[in-house]
Amino acid sequence: MFYGLNNFIKRILPKRLFYRSLIIVATPMILLQMIITIVFFDSLWIKANKGMTRSLVGEVETLFDVYRTQDDERHRETLIAIYNKNFDLTVSLKENEILPERKTERWYSPIDRSLRRELKAVFGTSYWFDTTTFKEKVDLKIKYKNGVLQIFFPKEKIAPSSARIFALWITLPGLLLITIAIVFLKNQTRPIVNLAKAAEKFGKGEFVKEFRPSGAQEIRQAAYEFDKMRKRITIHLNQRSEMLSGISHDLRTPLTRLKLQLALLRQQDLAKKMSDDIEEMERMLNEYLEFSRHQKSEETETINVNNIINEVVQKYEGKKIDNMVNENLKIDIRPNSIKRCLANLIDNGLSYGKRVKISSNKTKNIFTIIVDDDGPGIQEKEYQNVMKPFYRIDKSRGQNKSGVGLGLSIANDIINSHGGNIYLDKSPLGGLRVNISLPL
Repeated sequence: MFYGLNNFIKRILPKRLFYRSLIIVATPMILLQMIITIVFFDSLWIKANKGMTRSLVGEVETLFDVYRTQDDERHRETLIAIYNKNFDLTVSLKENEILPERKTERWYSPIDRSLRRELKAVFGTSYWFDTTTFKEKVDLKIKYKNGVLQIFFPKEKIAPSSARIFALWITLPGLLLITIAIVFLKNQTRPIVNLAKAAEKFGKGEFVKEFRPSGAQEIRQAAYEFDKMRKRITIHLNQRSEMLSGISHDLRTPLTRLKLQLALLRQQDLAKKMSDDIEEMERMLNEYLEFSRHQKSEETETINVNNIINEVVQKYEGKKIDNMVNENLKIDIRPNSIKRCLANLIDNGLSYGKRVKISSNKTKNIFTIIVDDDGPGIQEKEYQNVMKPFYRIDKSRGQNKSGVGLGLSIANDIINSHGGNIYLDKSPLGGLRVNISLPL
């Protein structure tokens, strides 16, 4: 039961730190104001309203009792004049008039409830009042002989004026404090949001410009550590790229000399075999170099994915490639890296099969590119292995003499650097299906 309640609370609570912090600050303040308001209305406002209403009804009852005991019309007029002057009442006798049948009382109003309760105790059902028609006056009618005695009196005689002032003072300071809390919380959560954005950019392989730690001491410390980690990783990647570039450069010179020497050999059969081995070594060096340099700093651009896929497919003119992508969707990517990724996947499909199909679909937060081929496919147990650098499956995919086992590995590395994922599956065409998921 407690576990289910805990999950329910987690679902209804906001997900962002700013709104959770705002709830922590604002909830006690709102509860305190509600308690103070309830206590005020119960102990002060309602009791004051009840006492004032009872006093007014007593005045009206006295007026009504004295009025009906007077037989002289002049005495009645004098009595009405005295009440109008001293009690701020407007009294008049409406002969040959009956009480209205339509009730205008507000069931939710404490003023109406108090007035109805006190009048009912004195006059039973021989009364009618209206507190809504006039802004500052209350219209009260009491049945008298063959007519009604109409009395107008100010609302302030039954409604304490302190209620509005109290509501103003309880509301405005609360709103002011919540506004101040929002400003401070915004300033405190902004450094965390900036740190999260910087980490997301760096995780996607984007260049983080001028990241400045700010905020509280703990947030600054986390930001400093992230910045140091980012610099260490960047230095490591640069060193790896430079090292492999140096190895490639150093090895090309002796390979060139070997080519020249082979050209002078008289045994052409032996020279041909050795030349093929040297060319394969050169291809391996080029692949090594590309594998180390494909993560180099490239600016992220907002580009239409359809245009990127069309540019890649156009380079395979004459090949059997079905381009089913027609999404005019712009996303933030590094275009050259994505082109290289798609080219590797298409090359693999055409190397082991005769037909490649490219399609796509889009959800709320994910854009997926699907590459199918009609080759021999890959066994499910090898899905993880083929993502490793230089891993080749000669038995299941056929002998690819022009590759060194880096195509899928480079494609996987590129997509991961964009914050996406690559999944392998069996294709409806009979070969391999590659699902590329990119965040929107």
